[in-house]
Amino acid sequence: MDWERPKNVKEIRSFLGLAGYYRKFVEKFSVLASPLTKLTKKGAKFIWDDKCEKGFLELKKRLTEAPVLALPIQGIGYDIYSDASIQGLGCVLMQNGKVIAYASRQLRKHEVNYPTHDLELGAVVFALKIWRHYLYGETCHIFTDHKSLKYVFTQKELNMRQRRWMKLIKDYDLIIDYHPGKANVVADALSRKSTSGTLLTCLQALRAHVEVSTSGALIARFEVRPTLLSEISRCQAIDEECQKIRERILEGPVENFRGRGDGLLLFKDRVCIPKNEELQRAILEEAHSSAYAMHPGGTKMYRDLKESYWWSGMKKDIAEFVSRCLTCQQVKAEHQHPAGLLQPLTIPEWKWEHVTMDFVVGLPRTVNNYDAVWVVVDRLTKSAHFLPINITYPLERLAKLYTEEIVRLHGVPISIVSDRDPRFTSRFWPKFQASLGTKLKFSTAFHPQTDGQSERVIQILEDMLRACALEFQGSWDKHLALVEFAYNNSYQASIGMPPYEALYGRKCRTPLCWDEVGEAKLEGIELVEITKAKVRIIRDRLKAAQDRQKSYANKRRRPLEFEVGDEVFLRISPWKGIIRFVSRGKLNPRYIGPFEILERIGAAAYRLKLTPELEKIHDVFHVSMLKKYIRDPSHILERPPVEIREDLQYAV
Repeated sequence: MDWERPKNVKEIRSFLGLAGYYRKFVEKFSVLASPLTKLTKKGAKFIWDDKCEKGFLELKKRLTEAPVLALPIQGIGYDIYSDASIQGLGCVLMQNGKVIAYASRQLRKHEVNYPTHDLELGAVVFALKIWRHYLYGETCHIFTDHKSLKYVFTQKELNMRQRRWMKLIKDYDLIIDYHPGKANVVADALSRKSTSGTLLTCLQALRAHVEVSTSGALIARFEVRPTLLSEISRCQAIDEECQKIRERILEGPVENFRGRGDGLLLFKDRVCIPKNEELQRAILEEAHSSAYAMHPGGTKMYRDLKESYWWSGMKKDIAEFVSRCLTCQQVKAEHQHPAGLLQPLTIPEWKWEHVTMDFVVGLPRTVNNYDAVWVVVDRLTKSAHFLPINITYPLERLAKLYTEEIVRLHGVPISIVSDRDPRFTSRFWPKFQASLGTKLKFSTAFHPQTDGQSERVIQILEDMLRACALEFQGSWDKHLALVEFAYNNSYQASIGMPPYEALYGRKCRTPLCWDEVGEAKLEGIELVEITKAKVRIIRDRLKAAQDRQKSYANKRRRPLEFEVGDEVFLRISPWKGIIRFVSRGKLNPRYIGPFEILERIGAAAYRLKLTPELEKIHDVFHVSMLKKYIRDPSHILERPPVEIREDLQYAV
């Protein structure tokens, strides 16, 4: 390009005017043009330095090269790689690994003072605005090198600028993902596009024999074969059983068997398939895994195949084949009773020795800055305390509140059952409880039924607070004390009395019950014996209630046990908001894995050998989340790329 070096501002503007017309074909155009643009500003001295020369020559070079830009295809979504720096904003619009367009601009005066987070978010907003005609109504996957943008949708505190941008962002169906490295956005993006999954699918569709080498490469062997009927005819010709039947047919009619004009042997007008594992497997794969079948169940597949084919033990072979199908194991829902029989917790010996606790979060913030309730329940008497807190309280403050409201009134518990909330699994809380002599018992991962008592009390508490919001004025924390009183004075079917009576040995005096409920004049041993007798009655009633619950629950459950060393799939539906696949959305598999069982924990839980990307998840799971993996030599296991929310911790 024979364009001489500009000698004044007018010539620079002329050059930039021409180059800017082609800016969408030039990656990082604004960065390259930045030294030249600075010379066009009002009051700037015209000093042509090395940066200007380098930018001018690089722009001329880029404009003379022929970039390969693809045309967009509607309906398959877009990828955007965005970046921001002190020089400007830049982004690339891509689809199927091909560049659709480049976009960039320099920072405005006021934008130079933006914090990094706002600059990177501004690059995303810039891309959405400039390519709105492409992106609106389409799925959009945005990659940024600023990690915190992944959590912008769950960020609690937003400044006014971010709020304004979020209103625009919410118009689009997009996912923001972290993309490390700033060196070359397009080259890195192309290098991240994996073709192994697509290649493997194509090889399987061609029935190639695929193996994985020690280096991780896929080795495929192809074999050209004749059509199916020709292959069946060839296999019948070399099968001893088929030949014997043919000889008998030549001698006279044979029941159920006959020959066809093209030489095929039929059984009740169905093609007879000889005992050839390779041929039978080819038929099963075509009837199950092809694009015309789409993985039917065993019964449907048998109904379809038996119309045209027959071989001895066909129904059994179909059932085994379907049970070993890797795709079916990962995506098919189980239509069975949940696995794992009910395992009730042991009944406590005395009051407030064994407790459960959990948090009710997401409540409206009150004038006193409360937005959550800490629920602590005694497992024997079912009495509870509802403590208003702010979800951001440090653990030291929670420990102080626990000492003042629980230990002060009931002493130090022997054990505490809770879920795996990060507050309970942090370093401080276990050490604090150990210093008091209390043993912590955590639920298995993603199995809140372990702490079912707290979950049920929370449900009652939320219903009461909703009623208060509808009928009474004022914020919910003003009614919390009376809500606690009402709960503790309400009849509990499992113990056959209100928690207040179970705790104090007498009924509570209320405006509704104004009769004399004073203590009887009992002294010494007699009072102690009556108290012990009431505890025995409560324990007996709890045992009867547990037996009823276990009998009722186990009618809808099934026993399931595994051995150490077995491989199992892990159900992911309870992980919503915790685990995310890189693509597919609602069409993600139902199970991931398989994972090896390392240890059996109790009667209904197992410790699994998780992959490195799942290391933040607690590795003990209830049996209801597991499904046995049925291995087959043809399986090539490729775990789908998953991501765990990095702002949460789930391991102890």
